[in-house]
Amino acid sequence: METEVANVALAGAADMSPWALFMQADIVVKAVMIGLLFASIWSWAIIIERARRLKVIGKQTEAFENRFWKANSFEDIREAPGKAEHPATKVFAAAMSEWRRSTAGGKYDRVGLRTRLTGVMGVAIAREIDTLSDRLNVLATIGSVSPFVGLFGTVWGIMRSFTSIAATQNTTLAVVAPGIAEALFATAMGLFAAIPAVIGYNRLLYGIGRVEGRLHNFAEEFQGELSRELETMAPKA
Repeated sequence: METEVANVALAGAADMSPWALFMQADIVVKAVMIGLLFASIWSWAIIIERARRLKVIGKQTEAFENRFWKANSFEDIREAPGKAEHPATKVFAAAMSEWRRSTAGGKYDRVGLRTRLTGVMGVAIAREIDTLSDRLNVLATIGSVSPFVGLFGTVWGIMRSFTSIAATQNTTLAVVAPGIAEALFATAMGLFAAIPAVIGYNRLLYGIGRVEGRLHNFAEEFQGELSRELETMAPKA
C-alpha cells in the first residue's frame, strides 16, 4: 500500500513539471506562455547585444581620447590609421568638418564659429545617443507589460479551474490543482520575462548615460582646444 501511495505521489509530481503544466494548459494559456517566452528571449538578446556594444565603445573611446591628447595636431588624429567608427570619432569628425567649412574661405566670425561648433557637436552626440538607445523602449515595454500578460493567463487558468469544479461537482485538490498550477505558472513566466527586462533597461540606461556624459566632456574639451586655436589665428571679419 505504501508503495502505491508513493507511486501516485511521484506521478503527481511529474504532472506538475513546467513542461507538463504547459502541455495540459488550454490554448489561451499556452499562447500566453509562448508569447512570454519569446519576449524573454528578445529582451535577453537586446541586453547582451547592447551591453557588448557599450563595452566596446568604452574601450574605443578611451583609446581615442589617449590618442587625441598625445597628437601634435588635429589632422594627425583625423588621418590616424585604423580609425574606428564610434561616437567619439563621429563627434570629432562633425566638429572638424564644420571647422574646415567655416575657415575655408579665409573669412570667419569667431563667435559664430564657436556657436556652430557647439551646435554640430551637440547634434552629433544626440544622434549617437539616439542610436544607442534604440530598442530600449522594447525592454521597457516587456518589463511593464509582461506581468499583466502573465496575470491574464493566471485569471484565465483559474476561471478554467472553476469551470472544472462546476462540471464535476468536485472540489477536491486533484480537480483544481492542475488548473491553479498552470495559472500560477503563467504568472511566474510573466515575472521571468519582466524582471531581467527591467534590470537590463536600468543598467543599459545608466551605461548610455555615462557614454553621453563622456561625449559631452570630450566636446567641451575639444571646443576649448579649437577656441585656443582661433585665438592664434589672425582676426578676420
